[in-house]
Amino acid sequence: MMQRPNPIRLTLSSLCALAVFTSAGAVQAETLARDRLLEQLGEALFHDENLSLNRSQSCASCHDPERGFSDARRSADGAFSLGDDGRSLGNRNAPTASYAAFIPPFHQNEDGKWIGGLFWDGRAADLEEQAGGPPLNPVEMGLPDKAVLVQRLRENPAYTEQFSTLFTPTVLQQDETGFTAMTQAIAAFERRDEFAPFSSKYDRYLAGKAAFSKEEELGRTLFFSDQFTNCNQCHQLRGSPIGAQETFTDYSYHNIGVPRNPAGIQEAGMAVDFVDDGLLANPQVTDPGQRGKFRTPTLRNVAVTGPYMHNGVFQDLRTVVLFYNRYNSKAEAAQMNPETSQPWGEAPVPGTLSVNELTHGPALDAQRVDALVAFLKTLTDQRYEDLLDAAE
Repeated sequence: MMQRPNPIRLTLSSLCALAVFTSAGAVQAETLARDRLLEQLGEALFHDENLSLNRSQSCASCHDPERGFSDARRSADGAFSLGDDGRSLGNRNAPTASYAAFIPPFHQNEDGKWIGGLFWDGRAADLEEQAGGPPLNPVEMGLPDKAVLVQRLRENPAYTEQFSTLFTPTVLQQDETGFTAMTQAIAAFERRDEFAPFSSKYDRYLAGKAAFSKEEELGRTLFFSDQFTNCNQCHQLRGSPIGAQETFTDYSYHNIGVPRNPAGIQEAGMAVDFVDDGLLANPQVTDPGQRGKFRTPTLRNVAVTGPYMHNGVFQDLRTVVLFYNRYNSKAEAAQMNPETSQPWGEAPVPGTLSVNELTHGPALDAQRVDALVAFLKTLTDQRYEDLLDAAE
């Protein structure tokens, strides 16, 4: 006679285990739901113009999701973003917010070199601290203090309900707690995959879902070469050229001798002899040897997020490659900026130049310059690939 299988016996211990498993699943689901609501609140705040003094500017104004999270409002010659008052300008080019969630906290590595941090000089430790900067910056969103910002939040009944649900019922009753909660929500939104989808042609190439042209393949080979270019000296994070989720920056700081931007300096009303101290402007840094250094930016979406460099001095991506090439080429033409037909200009802080990195590799001919530009274009997220055609 065939034996019947033993019935499942729900002992006290197994019931307890089931309860714990069920409870853990419920807690996980609740956490995921809260995270999703926090991201949605952050998205609303990111696009809310009421969080600027004249209610005319939001985070998205300078970090437009449709333009690679960069500022598309600037004129062809513009280097800096307009403030909420319609006339104020800062002294630095607003970088893309794409892939910013991967930037590590500001710190010194085992060699004593500064790494990471948000803004060009790393003064914000993380996305939360960065999100709190622009609303209170007098030349950006222009609010005078945290009290006014939190009052703006309380004006919105939906915000009042959402903050109460996601944080505490009294979170908006205190300026400090309300401000901190706002930064946490915006940072949660900026950590969403839409900021860092890794969906470019390069990523599809690595996955075997796209093929490179001969020019793009040459550019890729040159970029990752330790012999022919200096690109990966600072713009490669992973140990392998085919490493997944490469952000194309090691988050280190360098002075590459970017020349002054006279047009930008004049437009922003800065002194003619203005020199940006770069990393030395970070309150945590006191070493004069760090003056003129800036954090290496990601090259993700670089082809659609110009102008380039911390001061927006270059408009065209090919110009950037040619600028690097000036250090290795003795040709007279290589010492001229093609955008101005004038010499590149002297380094504002010559004493801290990253000479070893800049002079690594031979000079590039026109074919190889074009190949590098072609490769850099493959780093454009799929949602922005139509902008490549518009830029050409």
